[in-house]
Amino acid sequence: MKLVPLGDRVVLKQLEAEEKTASGIVLPDNAQEKPQQAEVIAVGPGGIVDGKEVAMQVKVGDQVIYGKYSGTDVKLGHEKYIIVKQSDILAIVKE
Repeated sequence: MKLVPLGDRVVLKQLEAEEKTASGIVLPDNAQEKPQQAEVIAVGPGGIVDGKEVAMQVKVGDQVIYGKYSGTDVKLGHEKYIIVKQSDILAIVKE
C-alpha cells in the first residue's frame, strides 16, 4: 500500500528516538521523547488551498523539523507515518 497526500499535505516518517542519554543512560521506551525530526515520504500536489495558491517547498527525501503537536498519526502495515500540512513544517535540515 502507498499513501498519496492531497492538497498541501505531506507524509512524514519520524526518525528514531534516542535510546541513550549523552552520559550513556539507557532510556525505556516510555521515557524517550518523541523527536520532531522526520523524513519526507510523499508530498501532495499543492494548488489552491483556502483560496490561496500553495507551492510545495519540500520534496521526497528531505529531512524536516515539524511542530510538536501537529499532524495525524497513521499506521499502514507495520509502518507508522505522520500526515501534516506543509505549514506545520518549520524547517528543512540541510547538511
